[in-house]
Amino acid sequence: MLNRYPLWKNLLVLGVLLFGIIYALPNAYPPDFAVQISNERSEIAITQRELAVAVDSLAHAAVSYTSSELTSASGLIRFPTADDQLQGQTIIQRSLHDLSDTYIVALNSAPTTPDWLRQLGAEPMKYGLDLRGGVHFLMEVDTERAVAERLEGMQQDIKRSLRTGEERVRYQSSDIVNGQTLRISFASAELRFKARQQIEPAYQQFAITTAEDQAFDLLLTMNNAAIREIEDFAVQQNLQTIRNRVNELGVAEPLVQRLGRQRIVVDLPGVQDTAEAKKILGKVATLEFRMEAKPGASKSTILPFDYDGRSVRVERDLILRGERVFDAQVGFDPDTGLPQANITLDSEGGELMHRATRYNIGRRMAVIFIETKTRDRYEMVAGQEVKISEPYVEKKIISLATVQAALGVNFRITGLQSGEARELALLLRAGALAADMFIAEERTVGASLGKENIELGATSVVVGFGLVVLFMLFFYKVFGIAANIALISNLVLLVAVMSSISATLTLPGIAGIVLTVGMAVDANVLIFSRIKEELGNRMTPQMAINAGFDRAFVTILDANLTTLLVAVILYSIGTGSVKGFAITLSIGILTSMFTAVMGTRAIVNLIYGGRNIKRLLI
Repeated sequence: MLNRYPLWKNLLVLGVLLFGIIYALPNAYPPDFAVQISNERSEIAITQRELAVAVDSLAHAAVSYTSSELTSASGLIRFPTADDQLQGQTIIQRSLHDLSDTYIVALNSAPTTPDWLRQLGAEPMKYGLDLRGGVHFLMEVDTERAVAERLEGMQQDIKRSLRTGEERVRYQSSDIVNGQTLRISFASAELRFKARQQIEPAYQQFAITTAEDQAFDLLLTMNNAAIREIEDFAVQQNLQTIRNRVNELGVAEPLVQRLGRQRIVVDLPGVQDTAEAKKILGKVATLEFRMEAKPGASKSTILPFDYDGRSVRVERDLILRGERVFDAQVGFDPDTGLPQANITLDSEGGELMHRATRYNIGRRMAVIFIETKTRDRYEMVAGQEVKISEPYVEKKIISLATVQAALGVNFRITGLQSGEARELALLLRAGALAADMFIAEERTVGASLGKENIELGATSVVVGFGLVVLFMLFFYKVFGIAANIALISNLVLLVAVMSSISATLTLPGIAGIVLTVGMAVDANVLIFSRIKEELGNRMTPQMAINAGFDRAFVTILDANLTTLLVAVILYSIGTGSVKGFAITLSIGILTSMFTAVMGTRAIVNLIYGGRNIKRLLI
């Protein structure tokens, strides 16, 4: 029978519509403004004591809040407005700073979705930085330190080549001057000349001169091109590392890009857990592997060992740094059951590790965790208390184990807490930093501008949708009603799909929704026009409906596929907001194909199918 769907098709349409309603429903529950309190050390949970200090400080400052609660490892305080949230963060941060500087006080959005929806996996859609705000970091790479570390590495290579070369040139001492010049002292002009002949062709990144005083010194000064190359490598490596860490966090539609010569901008739109983002991205860390110094060694340094609260003297000569780490996973020691980090080095790192350990069996090797942090202090400026953040580098030994055999590309780091092992593996797996880096600026983009953008975007959707509805009702009457119902279903499905896949809606994404509305109704216009054409050819109403849907389908499919292809290309080569537009457009094309063809036809079948009709209201 013409224009009657089988039962399975009707059930399919109803099932898809039910899916859309359930997974779009969480967006009707706006999140609360909140402040999240956590500790930078994952194994330390926030207790009722810290939460009470924060709540008391808010009460003393007469800042309104709606509730406070403890989660698995953090505290959460909800506020009625964004202004109360911003003011509350400053007050809480100041009050907890008096206890310790290890607390992370971050702005957050606390979900209000009912439990029954969350149990079904239904979560609200994320909004971009331009709609709901998010986290903004401006990170500065310590390029001067990167150059100095590269020079230190070259110093070791040059000394080794002089000792082991054909001439076996003996030198008296070597040191680094002004961070860019390596001074090597010799006992005679002849030895200095032999050394220069050996060094000059192999290290062309240096301008080599002799000292103007009476000493027999060679001065190796790194040229500007080499310095710039090291700086560019450090920034690019750190840029890729930050991108990898963002991917580890699962943030949708992030913006990570270079700014100027030594800075990196990170925008994390729609982030729900800003404390975790700050903890991982702000933890600028890497590893160093050094042997424990022998008794009486002069070239050594003392570092704290957190495991048993003492200090250990380690050699200054470096075995390798974290950039040689190829992979890192969390595991458990089969003997003790304690957490450990399983490390895999690249081939060159494995060779360096093997070379360093094969002649040092029985000695202890230190794994040094190096982290760049910021220390906050408060000063009175013009009668107001101002927070000043100062970067500093913290070095500590996290593992000190006896070398029992020559190590290769695979080994393990033990003696870690569960949270430390997880974070260390994440940081190393995401990629090592080529240079130290600290957060020069951190802010949370508020929702004030975003609120205006949302209102304007919603207005554009409502106006566009309203005009389309009126147009379809005026020109196509009953068929226009069917198209409008399908159009509403299309918007519900679009929101549901974007929510279920955790896509981020941006302002360009709203433009994609408006375009989707136009494209969805365009398909119905093609179908209805074809039905009118078939009626003009004296076809019966039932035959005209059937022919209109069937013959217009190919045209609709071709038009939507070409648009979908453009959207895929935009997503593949675009960045930021362009990707947001492409994602929304792609999803909208797929949902509109379903609602404009199957959905509209199901409604038309319900109205006209199986009936003996003489005239269509179209």
